[in-house]
Amino acid sequence: MGQQITIHDNNGGDFFYREAIKTLRANIQFSGRKRRKILITSVFPGEGKSDTTFHLAKEMAGAGKKVLLVDADIRNSYFVSRLEIKPAPPGLSEYLSGQVETEEEIICTTNYENLDMIVAGAYAPNPAEMLSDTQFEELLDHAAAKYDYVFIDSPPLGHVIDAAMIAQYCNGSVMVIESGTVSYRAAQKVKEQLERTGCTILGVVLNRVERGGGSRYGSKYGKYGKYGKYGKYGKYGYGEDKTAGAAMPEEIQSEAVPADVPDAAAEKTAERV
Repeated sequence: MGQQITIHDNNGGDFFYREAIKTLRANIQFSGRKRRKILITSVFPGEGKSDTTFHLAKEMAGAGKKVLLVDADIRNSYFVSRLEIKPAPPGLSEYLSGQVETEEEIICTTNYENLDMIVAGAYAPNPAEMLSDTQFEELLDHAAAKYDYVFIDSPPLGHVIDAAMIAQYCNGSVMVIESGTVSYRAAQKVKEQLERTGCTILGVVLNRVERGGGSRYGSKYGKYGKYGKYGKYGKYGYGEDKTAGAAMPEEIQSEAVPADVPDAAAEKTAERV
């Protein structure tokens, strides 16, 4: 086992945000015991994917499940700076490039019970090739044998192909989509790419939802509280991201929409994605 790291979660959200994460956790648990390696991706940078992944992993660990959180965004890792992990331990890129020999050296215990983590490691110029290697597949398989859930945070699939490389080794995936900013065409393209890998799409997290009297929960739920700034997302190799360097809005809302819930909101989301 690698070193002990301390995670600082200074933006845990308010009551309603935490309830949404609990709903997402329950939906994943109800998806079946075979869904142990779960990919979380988005269409574009800045949609709230990484925060959703972290809080889902933390919530699942808090429910008594043994969880491994894998930061597979080797191009532009978010967790080390966001969670104030100091010093940064060796991570996924060091292991896949042969700089670290064993899996145990990169799996870090955290200050949260039942939650372990693999950080992305140093930037690598060829992440797609590294993530498509059978060594990464074996790492996930070994982790799934030891943990109840392995959550993999990937780069946005609408920008680079990395998430599709990872998805072929997973048995479940979740898309995080920012409400009102992602076109049907862009979301549909990401959905089709995931489907081509053979990885089951468990559902969609509709993030930053504007709550009002017309929502299925009514105005009672209001907004999900302030979540801080996401910071810079940088470049992904396909030209400069238009959101890079811009502060994300402070009001973050999240609604967990499971894949197989027969209500009007879920059906509407399924039609749009």
